[in-house]
Amino acid sequence: MPLQLTFRRFDLKLIHNWTIATSQQAGGKSISPIVLLEVRDEDVVIGYGEAAPSLRYGENADTCLEFLRKIDKVRLSFDDLESSRRYIELIAPNNYSAKGAVNIALADGAAKKAKKPLHEFLGLKFTEGKHVSSISIGIDEPAEIRAKTEEVAAYPILKLKVGSPNDLADLAALREAAPEKTLRIDANEAWTTKEEALRHIEEFAQDRHIEFIEQPMPATNSPEDFAWLKARSPMPIVADESYMNAGDAERCAECFHGVNVKLTKTGGVMRALEALRAARRLGLKTMIGSMVQSSIRTSAAAHLAELADWLDLDGNLLVSNDPFRGVTMQNGILSFADAPEPFGLQVAPRE
Repeated sequence: MPLQLTFRRFDLKLIHNWTIATSQQAGGKSISPIVLLEVRDEDVVIGYGEAAPSLRYGENADTCLEFLRKIDKVRLSFDDLESSRRYIELIAPNNYSAKGAVNIALADGAAKKAKKPLHEFLGLKFTEGKHVSSISIGIDEPAEIRAKTEEVAAYPILKLKVGSPNDLADLAALREAAPEKTLRIDANEAWTTKEEALRHIEEFAQDRHIEFIEQPMPATNSPEDFAWLKARSPMPIVADESYMNAGDAERCAECFHGVNVKLTKTGGVMRALEALRAARRLGLKTMIGSMVQSSIRTSAAAHLAELADWLDLDGNLLVSNDPFRGVTMQNGILSFADAPEPFGLQVAPRE
């Protein structure tokens, strides 16, 4: 019997209006559409998947649904993930978030059939109490930045989105509420030239509690621009939009100190695993990041935490109507101790 495949759109509601450098002109967003997917076999093993599409990578909920409608479910298998992945790759180019939804669901089902949590199925460990994630604060007015910082006072690591005229005022407001807390800066391709980027980085470097800055220039800038910036930057530079998958590792090793791996960009768990290992082989620091997403995708990414130097897995914490339960985060520490399921992604729908 072929696997059964079902999927639907779901609108995540953000707790705060979400604004980053590339969405300022649109006024940010309060709703983030995702696509939820289920794959099940005749033994009623259910694999859950999620597409968290981004317009930055040419996807939205409609393109994900269109891609998923093209799938021949006879070609999907819990028993041969590699064959299923090769088939999914042939359907259409790009569409990485939609492809990732299928890969996540198949990996969930395969691990459940093996009666193992996903990390163990993949040959990895997950050490309780070890893995600490940052929590993000979007671009806003300084007073709102201060209030948001106070809301997440229990979290030891913050990530501040920048790329607005208020950047230094926003940083000052954050520091009023959290004077010495570890901070990461994410520019989301905000600054056009290497000289402009260096000027902003030097300003942020005055704060000795900032760990690194993420994607200061557009990914379309030349490798020479990024190499020039890397050589002069007073703090580490991490690639996000510049690092899609393992194929980018050698170029990024010349241009960055680290990379941010996201399941939305790689096309699922297996490709994310490849991207992390490729970067680490070349001496790059690794981060596992997230989009605005549910606990399905956050949990899938958390199972790879052993391969990360930094974690930014707060996507499900930014929304008020997460339809699933899975990995939890208490004071920034990720845990599967109270997961609703022992195997696979260790997620379950909320009742």
